[in-house]
Amino acid sequence: MEPNDSHGLDLHCQLILEEYRDMQPVFATMKEVVSTELKKCLSRFNILVTAVEARIKSEDSLIGKLQLKGHKYKTLGDLTDIMGARIITFYSDEVDKIAALMEDLFEIDRENSVDKRKMHELNSFGYMSLHYICRIPEKLYHDPAHPEINEYRFELQMRTALQHVWANINHDTGYKSGVEVPVEHLRNLTRLAGMLELADDEFSRIRRQITDYRRKVQTLVSSGNFDEVGLNGDTFRSYLTIHPFERLTGRIAAINQAEVMQDLPMRYLDVLQHMGFKTLGDVEKMKHDYSEAAYQLALHQLGGTDLDIISSSLALQDLCIAYLVQNGYGEKDLEQFFEAINGPGPYNITRAKRILELVADLQWTSPTQP
Repeated sequence: MEPNDSHGLDLHCQLILEEYRDMQPVFATMKEVVSTELKKCLSRFNILVTAVEARIKSEDSLIGKLQLKGHKYKTLGDLTDIMGARIITFYSDEVDKIAALMEDLFEIDRENSVDKRKMHELNSFGYMSLHYICRIPEKLYHDPAHPEINEYRFELQMRTALQHVWANINHDTGYKSGVEVPVEHLRNLTRLAGMLELADDEFSRIRRQITDYRRKVQTLVSSGNFDEVGLNGDTFRSYLTIHPFERLTGRIAAINQAEVMQDLPMRYLDVLQHMGFKTLGDVEKMKHDYSEAAYQLALHQLGGTDLDIISSSLALQDLCIAYLVQNGYGEKDLEQFFEAINGPGPYNITRAKRILELVADLQWTSPTQP
């Protein structure tokens, strides 16, 4: 066919362009459905990503594509990227996990899908997305008035944040646009691509190691091997899941038949580390050795009151106080302890003095010796 005067397109391509214009409401619905379902799916499986994007190809972009290779397409349905979506992950090993979810969510045109991560060309890092060509299945969404929603295909890209950054850098610099780039600049781009690819792999490797470490900690804590577990944020959090101070808290609550209000004992981590504790075994030993002293302290604090609500961290607080006092720490140390768990304030020095006055009247037994 002879080209007409409209955008240099022949009649066949003009018909594709007209179909594109007519189908804008259909593509708008597809975009909304795909965006919504992607976000719902990722949320349901607790997968945190950096972005979920969707777009409809602009008319100018479509015209440019038809000008270059419009002869390849019989109808608009042959173009698989009129509507496109992208999921940008933090870690490279999550791409396959997300891909598996997408295979359950959409109909995948495997013949036209491509895994560009299997490319091993120089400078290919930014183009290593996993590309699925998909359809929206009727079980997911169906509108009898617009069956085209389930017929038109769309492109779904899955890539990491670093791959996305690199692709944008390449686009911005004009690389792979047909413009001649000096060799020295290509070499620097290649070096940068290699660094980013290594960083991508390293982030995933480190996350796997951290995950393995946390699982090991949870196993050790569950089995009671506390001496083998260093004291830090992750391990202390795991330790708290087994409710190590629950028995002592129950004894203290029974003094006044009080209700226990749940508290966040993570703020005691810095205090315990400042006290010189290195492992969860050290915390366990304090609990074993000073529980009776902590109970006696609570008994004298609460016995003369009608307080009927106590904090779930009161047991840990009194354990720390008993440990500090029986190991020779003084008024200033107790004041700093109260500041660490309650924040600065004039009442901390008063509490420290009252504690020392109170324990002076207690007949504490020495900590249990091994």
